[in-house]
Amino acid sequence: MEFRQLQYFVCLYEEGSVTRAARRLNIVQPALSMQIAKLEDEVGELLFVRSPQGMRPTPRGRDLYRLFLPVVGDFARARERAMHVDGELSGQVRVGVIATIAQSIVPDAMIEFANAHPRVHLTITDGYSQGLSDAVSVDQLDAALINKPRRPLALTMEPIVDEELVLVTGPKHGALDGTIRFAEVGQLKLALPTRQHGLRGILESFAQGENVDLSAAAEVDSIAAILGLVEHSDFATVLPRIAVMRSIEAGRVVAHSIVSPSLVRKVVCVTHPRRPLAPATAAFIEVLARRARPVADAGITMGRPNAPFAAPAAS
Repeated sequence: MEFRQLQYFVCLYEEGSVTRAARRLNIVQPALSMQIAKLEDEVGELLFVRSPQGMRPTPRGRDLYRLFLPVVGDFARARERAMHVDGELSGQVRVGVIATIAQSIVPDAMIEFANAHPRVHLTITDGYSQGLSDAVSVDQLDAALINKPRRPLALTMEPIVDEELVLVTGPKHGALDGTIRFAEVGQLKLALPTRQHGLRGILESFAQGENVDLSAAAEVDSIAAILGLVEHSDFATVLPRIAVMRSIEAGRVVAHSIVSPSLVRKVVCVTHPRRPLAPATAAFIEVLARRARPVADAGITMGRPNAPFAAPAAS
């Protein structure tokens, strides 16, 4: 079994297409098919079956993907570190980001980073906190920015920012004061994420602690859809300030501070304790963190203010 076969296998598994995998590997399709066939001969089982949707992994193929992925990932990180000379970054960055971060600061962060480090290939994934942390665990992602989980994870957590959650209303909503008590928020017509969404779990934790009935009149996981609903109706919502900053600046919605108590969510970066971050990944996370911190409310104590992101050391 050759290391090249492991690389080809992982690429085909992720792309689900011989054509796309060969293009990503910069090889011809017959060469890829030949190496996969050799690997299947050595393993003694089919690893993929053809389907109308492309190359579908068999149960054995899924098992080997979980086995090979950390090996291929460790090699890629070692190669990036070996080639990190004279401060020029290269390689691939695979970072997951929760949706409230992804739609606000990620585009500008990617532009800034790509201009400064053109040899780095960025792959950004958005999703729920649980799914992103699972992807870090199995080495599908190098790191992820998620809501701090209520239960301990077998991952290293680095604080990024503590951020205020605000009540958001649109032009068609009745007038409200600049601040509102949390108990009064529960009396409004609310559009909230579903219970699959990490943000909903944070809100319900506050509600249970304060004995507030935080019922939703509408539930939708898309932050953009929630903002659109609030902007054009009498619905209100509760979202992190970072998720609504562009809509506030454009005058489409108004943010109201919530008091008694103030609602704060903690954003952390999770990484695998046995897989040190490559320099390019650590640098990109620092760009994300630097862009996230100024958006947090000035009265909130932020995680690691004015401190650069520090890649956790290997244990």
